[in-house]
Amino acid sequence: MNKAADDGLTIFERSKPGRRAFVAPELDVPDVPIDELLPAEYRRREPPRLPEVAEPEIVRHYNRLSKRNFDLDTGFYPLGSCTMKHNPKLHERVAALPGHAKLHPLQHPLRAQGALELMWNLQQALAAIAGLPHVSLQPSAGSHGELAGVLLTRAYHEDRGERRTKVLTPDTAHGTNPATVTMGGYDVVKVGTDASGNVDLDDLREKADTDVACLMLTNPSTLGLFETGIEEIAQIVHGVGATLYYDGANLNAIMGICRPGDMGFDIVHFNLHKTFTQPHGGGGPGAGPIAVSERIEPYLPRPQVVRRDSDNGDGPHFDLDYDRPKSIGRLRGFQGNYGVFVRSYAYIRSLGAAGLREVSEVAVLNANYLLAKLKAAGVAEYLPAAYDRICMHEFVLSGAPMKRELEIRTLDLAKRMLDFGVHPPTVYFPLVVEEALMVEPTETETKETLDHFVEIVVEILREAREDPEVARNAPYTTPVRRLDEAAAARKPVIRQAL
Repeated sequence: MNKAADDGLTIFERSKPGRRAFVAPELDVPDVPIDELLPAEYRRREPPRLPEVAEPEIVRHYNRLSKRNFDLDTGFYPLGSCTMKHNPKLHERVAALPGHAKLHPLQHPLRAQGALELMWNLQQALAAIAGLPHVSLQPSAGSHGELAGVLLTRAYHEDRGERRTKVLTPDTAHGTNPATVTMGGYDVVKVGTDASGNVDLDDLREKADTDVACLMLTNPSTLGLFETGIEEIAQIVHGVGATLYYDGANLNAIMGICRPGDMGFDIVHFNLHKTFTQPHGGGGPGAGPIAVSERIEPYLPRPQVVRRDSDNGDGPHFDLDYDRPKSIGRLRGFQGNYGVFVRSYAYIRSLGAAGLREVSEVAVLNANYLLAKLKAAGVAEYLPAAYDRICMHEFVLSGAPMKRELEIRTLDLAKRMLDFGVHPPTVYFPLVVEEALMVEPTETETKETLDHFVEIVVEILREAREDPEVARNAPYTTPVRRLDEAAAARKPVIRQAL
């Protein structure tokens, strides 16, 4: 059998009856009948069909799987609007300390003072970064933070006796925004983008009325552009009594430089797994804390981590506050993904205020350098910037000329990048840009890496001028070739017969 065929075997195909990687020691506790441990209706009727393999095969199995995935530790990952930055290994060691990793989630607050203090300090740090005084750590992801924001908005209006029905989102919004609005029971109303890439203020004025509960916005936008009219946007939204919600996906561009609260936002969600270096991807875990203004604070999820002064002079202690009569309630079990909090708090404390500002400055510098370098290399002939402005931490190119003149699509370019050891940027988003390619280099990449990315794009375009079929049939070096993505989405194969 050749190596390629051997690599294609599943762990079940490698299974042989009787092989073992582990033999349990003899029982050293009293033997209890299974009927006393688990009722018959909850037990399997037959043993689970698990592969029978030796330890080397298990190790090789997981190593093979790991090498089939492209990851941030392997190469450049310029995934637009997702801030796939390096995750410092120090944070992993800190999160793995026994006091963090082995703390039981049902531990009484009096016996979890260290964890609660860390969470309270993280709340204070995030409040300072957002420019808003109150923070809840409960939401488990950015989309969960969005849902919290919509539910907080609903609670705020209902407490005032108002029944509002609509939420505004830009036509460049992340897809989770309209999905969250619908889950929250509101109607989605899209606001257009003007010729400069900003929110169309005239369209906003026309659609902002007393039926509007909220405008969900990220600044910089998903086009990688700072909303120059943000103060006027806030005035329009607040003028009709609505709240202004900040999608924190792009916070990496402004952290330590300006604050959403100062722009007029009432609710902010953070992506700790983007901006604050919790490892990102693979389905989790993540965290999407929210920061809110004074008028939204009564409705925050319960319980809240609070610091209380002791009556006996022993100093402050930390507790969970359940006495919140106007709260939207609990959003998840326990208090959140604690290991994520540890990593993010370590990141903030490692850098300090000046370091966080430098992160954003370098992220913006890297994006503008990369955009300028692509233009200088002649790439703009086929991949021009969608909006020719100074960008923030990311930028969006349009592959429309490339599709027309070289007869390859943005998807073809992205697939070919995989053969050069680079993960492709986000493609076909935002939807307002034809054949969009959205690039975010982050602050953790070197100049040499960015220069190499430019060389790759130039080489793929050179290939396409000579033979577009090369890109159309890419990738060639990945474990699997190009898939039928439409069929994979509509008819996924998620289970293999044993």
